[in-house]
Amino acid sequence: MFGEELSAFLDYLSFEKKYSSHTLVSYKTDLEQFFTFLSPSQEEFPITEVNYQQIRKWVVSLMDSGISPKSVNRKLSSLKSFFKFLQRRETITMNPMSRITGPKIPKRLPEFVDESSMSRLLDGVVFEDSFKGMTDRLMIDLFYQAGLRRSELAHLREQDMDVSNGTLKVLGKRNKERMIPVSVKLMRNLEGYLQVKKDRKITNPMLLVNEKGNSLSEAYIYSTVKSYLGGVTTLSKKSPHVLRHTFATHLLDNGADINAVKDLLGHASLSATQVYTHNTIDKLKKSYRQAHPRGDS
Repeated sequence: MFGEELSAFLDYLSFEKKYSSHTLVSYKTDLEQFFTFLSPSQEEFPITEVNYQQIRKWVVSLMDSGISPKSVNRKLSSLKSFFKFLQRRETITMNPMSRITGPKIPKRLPEFVDESSMSRLLDGVVFEDSFKGMTDRLMIDLFYQAGLRRSELAHLREQDMDVSNGTLKVLGKRNKERMIPVSVKLMRNLEGYLQVKKDRKITNPMLLVNEKGNSLSEAYIYSTVKSYLGGVTTLSKKSPHVLRHTFATHLLDNGADINAVKDLLGHASLSATQVYTHNTIDKLKKSYRQAHPRGDS
């Protein structure tokens, strides 16, 4: 059911849009879920007969089953791309998604770790005096100083370091490269780490590796960050992405230009970066209320 159209669409996303395998799986899962909803018995259902009423019923069923508005909108985005693709190929003449609007998502500000907690984590003696401890500390420091995504850190290579310029070359979403400046101290620590790898005869070209010289898995990265953040914050989320939020928030709190932060994060549009300004505005309001003679009146 829809097998030929789905295969062609996934090939388009893979070879033309250069989407990652993880993203392709998400699209495939969303679309197959919708197809199963249309025809639970797996009987053939002409793609040209799909209409907006069926899509709305699917949305209602998702919401009724407890799927969050954010996840529903992601699934609708998959459908939108799929039917837009079919329309360009002239497989369909009318796009059933043209009359569909997704559920509203409650505004949720990014969680971040305060500056004193980050200092306590990175300057305190919490990391093992071992190769693993050295790796873990650099992992936390890279997330905080470079605002990396988890997958970006996992795929960072030794050759991505530019010691003379003090920058890291990061391969982000859709294979988009960006250069990120880091502190002199962090770059020296990375150089020292490479020397330790050399002494241990580790030839893996990835920048950070485990004690056996193997590349770090994203699961290991997540659990390690969660463990360390658990020692300095009570935030509900303690993921690598929280450190990315922390990177952006601290830059803006200390006067960084929002367009520069956008480029450092690798955001495609400024709107994705502007969410961090809410945290900064809240901080300014608090300072105003505390400092101005009539601020609390």
